[in-house]
Amino acid sequence: MIQITDKSKCVGCNACTQCCSTNSIAMYEDEEGFLYPVVDIKTCTDCGLCEKVCPVINYKVGKKPNLVYAAKSHDEQIRMESSSGGVFTLLAEQIIKDGGIVFGARFNENWEVIHDYTETIEGLSAFRGSKYVQSRIGKTYSQAKQFLKAGRKVLFSGTPCQIAGLKLFLRKEYDKLLTVDFVCHGVPSPMIWIKYLSYLADNQSLAMWIENINFRSKTNGWKNYNFVLYPKNSEQKFVEPLHKNLFMKGFLSDLYLRPSCHRCPTKSLSSGSDITLGDFWGIQNVLPNFDDDKGVSLVMINSEKGKSAFNSIDVVRQETAYKSAVQYNPAIEISMKPSEKRSEFFRFLSNENLNSLILRLTHQTFAKRILRKIGRLIKRTMRVCLKK
Repeated sequence: MIQITDKSKCVGCNACTQCCSTNSIAMYEDEEGFLYPVVDIKTCTDCGLCEKVCPVINYKVGKKPNLVYAAKSHDEQIRMESSSGGVFTLLAEQIIKDGGIVFGARFNENWEVIHDYTETIEGLSAFRGSKYVQSRIGKTYSQAKQFLKAGRKVLFSGTPCQIAGLKLFLRKEYDKLLTVDFVCHGVPSPMIWIKYLSYLADNQSLAMWIENINFRSKTNGWKNYNFVLYPKNSEQKFVEPLHKNLFMKGFLSDLYLRPSCHRCPTKSLSSGSDITLGDFWGIQNVLPNFDDDKGVSLVMINSEKGKSAFNSIDVVRQETAYKSAVQYNPAIEISMKPSEKRSEFFRFLSNENLNSLILRLTHQTFAKRILRKIGRLIKRTMRVCLKK
């Protein structure tokens, strides 16, 4: 049976809870806001199925993609509403047009991030755009299986560990299943996300106060995106650039990632997904004529099924080398190191204002800022020299 003694060895994918025929496993939130499985030993039959569907226990060796592309949608509106080039929307629309189902992450009425599905093109808008919070999978693996058994096409999108969990849960390949994951830095605590929103809302009801949220608004361009929150009944919106937004500062400083993200079992395209998407950071250096600062998708094709799906959509594309992709997207292969201040963050969380806590622990001294700028200058200089 599943017994979590080391929290870095559980990705929270819910595969074990959904496969249990006796409903002996339930997910419980820990003091950091992450869900972990707990087994009721009174009803557990010790069949071992939960261990067979665990992506940590059943770790797979990484691989290289079959093909790599820079890509962007012809539709400017879709691109502007998407985090990168809008490729996910095009893939999803094709599945819907074929009578299929699309699973993805969306906000619920309380602005928590959950997994859900849609059968309509209109419903895809909720899945569009990045959401830097671990989504709650719920029963979506079981729902996807039901649709597949009924002969429906299914596109299931999620983090690499969620896709690995789904593939193990299904226990067989389905011709009508297309799996799409993305380049993942790591997933922050859902509890911290809600605490942050409550701080902004001054403890008002989030459902009553928030109209919409965009983690990656491109109003100032794709590379200099803003976090934007739209309050209800107000023309004034809350706008902050990436480097000033508190939640994003803490996230990118690795203060509150899930412990398993620091030892991710699904790096190097080992999730089993058909397609891996991401932002093609560094496109201005790799393919400068392709970049207009409106967003370019990195598309890594991992299977023949993925290749067929990608070839079925009308998209501007340019094939490129894998080394160019991973050079500017190291999270494809490398897990983020835990912040040395992570334990301090959670230790002081209950006694210190969230705003001041994140500011204090992400503050960089003048000397460190200068060293980082020098490091970036050296890297740029080396790239120019190598091109010559």
